[in-house]
Parts: sequence; structure tokens; C-alpha cells
Amino acid sequence: MAKHLTVRGEHLRRALAQEAARVMAEHGIHDFLTAKRKAAERFGVSEGGLLPRNTEIEEALAEYQRLFGGSSYTQSLASRRRAALTAMRRLAAFSPRLVGPVLSGTATRHSDVQLHLFAERPEDVTLWFLEQGIRHEMVTRRVKMNAERVLEYPGVRFEVDDIPVDATIFPTDGIRQAPVSPVDGRPMRRADAPEVEAILATAC
Repeated sequence: MAKHLTVRGEHLRRALAQEAARVMAEHGIHDFLTAKRKAAERFGVSEGGLLPRNTEIEEALAEYQRLFGGSSYTQSLASRRRAALTAMRRLAAFSPRLVGPVLSGTATRHSDVQLHLFAERPEDVTLWFLEQGIRHEMVTRRVKMNAERVLEYPGVRFEVDDIPVDATIFPTDGIRQAPVSPVDGRPMRRADAPEVEAILATAC
């Protein structure tokens, strides 16, 4: 009986991961916890131990995109990566790094391009945008550096080819320590412009 319940629990856990992934893909929800709650509500699950891990949802999201995204998903992801590369080339003075779903390949049609920039002063980035005449919005981002430490950093939002870009501005030495990933809690993967070029070349 216990084994049967365990198998049933694993099937339910996978179903919850798939539903959370569907919600993220179709409704533009970026927060894993919100997606989990919506999936649990639909399945009538109240036991927290049955909820999938973020890594399981990310895997299910990648699978969902492969199965249902088709050519539109491939084109959307490529467009976002090209927009990221364009932005990174323009912002080369700030050592830009691509992070998040556009880098990992799980981006949905609702996903922004996420960049990390590095500057001695955030005002240097603001001044650059003003000098270039690029429409932008300055924002503030809360960034989780480890389990106990959450810091606020300035950020800037703008568009490249109608694709929204959200860039967080770190101090120059922030390039040495990446924030933790919301997926697995490990240091976030960052990619520089040559790496993004290579990813695009491989996908072609």
C-alpha cells in the first residue's frame, strides 16, 4: 500500500509540475511559487510535500515548449536571444551578461530579456542611455545573493526590436559573485556576448 501511495504521489507531483509549467507558458507567470499554487488549486492539493521543486517545473516547462511551442517558440526564443545580443553589443562598456529563461531556453512569449550590467556608478548607465537617446525606465530590483541576503540594485528597462529588456546594474566587482538562481538556489548562470553568439550559431 505504501509503495502504491508513493507511486501515486510521484505521478501527482509530475502532473503538478506539468500544470505549473503550462500556467507559466500560457499566462506569463514568472514566479514558481505562484505557478505551484495555481497548479495545486486546480488539482485540489493542499499537502505541501507533494508540490514539485522549481527544477522539476523548469524541466516540465522545457518539455512543454518542445511539445507545444513548435516553430513559433523556436522563433520567439531566437528573437529574444538576438535582441539580447544586440543590447549586449551596445552596452559593451558595462560588461553585460545574459541570465534567466532566455539563456536557459525556457523563455515564453511573455519573457523579458534579462541582463546584468556592471558599472562604477549606476548613473554611468543612466547617462549612457540619455546620451544615446534611448527610451528607458529606471527601476529597482531586489536580488537574492544567498539564503539570508537580499539586496536592492538599480535597474533599467528598455526595448530592442519591440522586445522588452530588463537589466540590473551591479557594482563592477559584482561580476565575481552571481546572485542565486530562483530555480535551484545555486549561483545564477551568466553568459557574455561571445557565449550568446555561440548559442545562436548552434541553434541555427
